This record gives sequence, structure tokens and C-alpha cells, in this order.
Amino acid sequence: MIEVKNLVKSYGRQTALDNVSFSVKDGEILGFLGPNGAGKSTTMNIITGYISATDGTVLIDGINILEEPHKAKSRIGYLPEIPPLYGDMTVYGYLCFMFDLKRLTLPRDEHIEEVSKLVGIDKVGNRIIKHLSKGYRQRVGFAQALLGDPPVIILDEPTVGLDPNQIIEMRNLIRRLGKKHTVILSSHVLSEVQATCDRIVVINNGKIVADDMKDSMTSKAADDKLIAVIEGREQAVLSAIKKISGVVKVKKTGEPERGCGEYTIECREGADIRRTLFKTMATLSMPILMLHREELSLEDVFIDLTQGNGGNK
Repeated sequence: MIEVKNLVKSYGRQTALDNVSFSVKDGEILGFLGPNGAGKSTTMNIITGYISATDGTVLIDGINILEEPHKAKSRIGYLPEIPPLYGDMTVYGYLCFMFDLKRLTLPRDEHIEEVSKLVGIDKVGNRIIKHLSKGYRQRVGFAQALLGDPPVIILDEPTVGLDPNQIIEMRNLIRRLGKKHTVILSSHVLSEVQATCDRIVVINNGKIVADDMKDSMTSKAADDKLIAVIEGREQAVLSAIKKISGVVKVKKTGEPERGCGEYTIECREGADIRRTLFKTMATLSMPILMLHREELSLEDVFIDLTQGNGGNK
């Protein structure tokens, strides 16, 4: 549904995007992440047709956004970080205005009512937008993105200003949208992306540094570290583990109960030391009470991919 091919964006001698390529399949929810200045917003603006690329192409359902902008944009619903609202309009009046601006041919009142219920603003249709809370204004912006039922939905920080209950509602809504829409979600709230998206693309310094399914991304990063709770004297445990082939580093990271230590064991890539570890500890009468792979959050992976690197937006 969305194909981004070899995007380059330069501002004079400064390169904001350097051969950025990725695609998003029908019905997929893609999380698009990057630190400030990485090129994330530049990429989003090119995909939506707000700015042009120096080189490369963006295809929306096979349509080139640069060559056929009106046709391509008609397939996109876009919620920018700051929704394009007119504060002196009522919610209903604004949605009617956007409906006409998009030149939609659906039954207007029925469609606006359907979209309003979907995002939870059906009870505030007669309210002036500037009198609404920030959370409700965000919902109005979401509603305008959904007008016309576009196949592609692009959301930039969609949960800004929402309370925890509204965030859960919005998360569920995005998941439902993903069943029949292609969704790109950009957010600084990494837990939100982890809870909502199927796949994640990370951009840094204008280049794609990761592109993988969400679960694969976090599990691969944790494959080479084990967490073990072992009963026994600390120095004896450390000495025994260090002698196991495949162990790179081991350190005590906690003491969950008296006489037991929690140890983080870093292994050589591809090395599986679990069986040898069990045999070693059993022989030395130092029982293993718990053993599991380190659980990394998306935040851990993101920091690892982008730490110490700047970029230009």
C-alpha cells in the first residue's frame, strides 16, 4: 500500500534523508520512530505530499505522490502533531467544512455522525472547538483524518493531550483501524508504539537503522543475555559461571532473598549456555532457582540503536 524508495532530501549541503526505503503492507500498523532531528518528520511530510523529495519516490497504492498528488492524497488521512483546527467553528461545522474541502461524495451527515461516534466526539458536535479540552481537540483532528474512509491513515503523536483512559480508547481504535486500513503511527511514547504496532522502523541521522516486527526486534536484542537467580556464595557463583564456554561477562545485579543472588550473564552471540550452566551449578550444589532471557523494552532497543548519534530533521 505504501512504498518509500530511496528517499533523499537535501537542504543545500545538509542531507536530512539519505536513501530511506521501506514499505507498509495493507492492514499493517507501522510504528515510525526516531530521535529529534533524525529525519522522521521530514519523511512523514514527504509521504503525505506536504514537501517534495530531492530524489526517490513515494507510492500510495501504486500512485506516485509527486506525479499525481491529488489522486494519491485522496487515499491518505493525516493527523499531524498539531491538528489543523479552526477554533471558532463548532465541531460539526468544522467536519462539514473538511468534508466539502475533500470533495467527498458519501452521505455527509450520516458519515460525519459515524466518524464522530468512532472517535468519541458525537456528544460535542455543537460545541465551539476552542472551548474543548486538548484531548477532545485531538479527537476532532482524528475525525477529520478519517473522513472519506481513506485506506491509508498517518498519525503523528495521536495521543498527545489524552488522559490514560482516553489513551487506551485511542489505542483500541488504532488497532481496529488496522484491520482495514494501512496505518503509520509516529510517537515519542515508545510504550504506546509497543502496545499498538505490528512492525517498527527506526530512523536516525537520516538513515533507517532498524526495520523489523515488534516482537522480533525486542527478542533479538535480548537473545544474548540471561538472568539467573542462584543460591550460593557470590564469589563461588561468579567464578564458576566465568569458566563456562560462551560466557562473555557476568555480574551480580541483585539479591532477591537471603543466600541467593541475581546474576546477569552476557553470552557470545549464538551461544546457548543453559544446559552447561545447569550442570555446572548442580555439580557445585548451587541450585538455580530461576533462569530467563533478559526482557528488553522497546525503549531499551531504541536507545541502543540511536544512543550517541545526532541527526538533522
